[in-house]
Amino acid sequence: MRVLLAFDKFKHALGATAACAAAAAAVREADASTQTDEAPLADGGEGFAEILTRALGGKLHKHLVHGPRFAQVEAHYGEVDIEKIPAAARARLEISSHGRLAILEMAQASGLDLLPPGDRNPWETSSFGTGELLGRAADAGARAVLLGIGGSATNDLGLGALEAVGLEFRDANGAALTRVTPARFGDIVRLAGEPWPHLPDLRVACDVINPLLGPTGATSIYGPQKGLPPGDFPKLERVVGAMAKRLCAHFDQPRTLMMEQGAGAAGGLSFGLRVACAARLTPGFALVSDWLRLEERVRAAHLVITGEGRFDQSSLSGKGPGAVAELAIKHGKKLIILAGTVDDSAAATLRARAPDGKIQVIALSRPGEPLEIAQAATAARLAAKLMEVL
Repeated sequence: MRVLLAFDKFKHALGATAACAAAAAAVREADASTQTDEAPLADGGEGFAEILTRALGGKLHKHLVHGPRFAQVEAHYGEVDIEKIPAAARARLEISSHGRLAILEMAQASGLDLLPPGDRNPWETSSFGTGELLGRAADAGARAVLLGIGGSATNDLGLGALEAVGLEFRDANGAALTRVTPARFGDIVRLAGEPWPHLPDLRVACDVINPLLGPTGATSIYGPQKGLPPGDFPKLERVVGAMAKRLCAHFDQPRTLMMEQGAGAAGGLSFGLRVACAARLTPGFALVSDWLRLEERVRAAHLVITGEGRFDQSSLSGKGPGAVAELAIKHGKKLIILAGTVDDSAAATLRARAPDGKIQVIALSRPGEPLEIAQAATAARLAAKLMEVL
């Protein structure tokens, strides 16, 4: 028996790698002869850099950088040989076939989870630390950079990141402005300079399709979860829009870039890097799937086990455990999904795809249970439930 274990994270409870390890231990305890294949998942957010780096035997480099409100945090980025990247993933990236690829994760340096709830405010947060990681990778000689931008705390158009790699800001007196956040955009009269010339080719892993502005834009959709005070949306939208136009003018880029799919990802970081650094966006989970050779590993398995913190209709959108489930159904594999909570309609939709009973969807939490208790028990319940099912 060969079992593929492909878990995404259980947010605030269990990382993807830890979930796979816990499940693998339970499978082996149930039957020591079972072969396990662990494939932790990510799509650009938490765990992205480590998962992709370790999958190819690369190295992680740790650095002290500035967090979203400028306190120092320890962050890492990965480094892999481009030649080791599976051909399908390398084709998606459209990068040189040799040299080293640096893998960065915005959540490491500028992530929302780095701040306690009371400190979250997109007026005051910066992507500066992400730019510092980009600079470290460039100085280390990376041929190209892959940046995952999930889980951000910012809404600064990536100006913080660009400041860290050479872009300058001037006030009405010509004085330099530093540590710029949206709260200080109004003080900026002129942009100066440009990003370092030795920055490598930049690819951004992104599954978000929101434009920069408007009712489905960065501020409207993601501002509240980043701590935007109620009633501040019109002002922040106006400030961000004005700065976006200024950024386009400085780099002689069309304003239509603001309307592109993905321009609103990570508080406009994808837009800023596109305008200033000619960054290219690539679908995050599709890249991860190719990178991890997920379909090949599903085909080789007799049983596929996946899961995440919550399995609902959004899980069926073609990424994460939902994508793993689609591959299992495609290749006629038995499938077990273990999630913290399960939406019954999503589970029914999936089970209808395989009426022969090959799919089990199981919730780990208990009805009416406080979230904190459910999260603390995730690892133990995952192992126990899997033992029971097997």
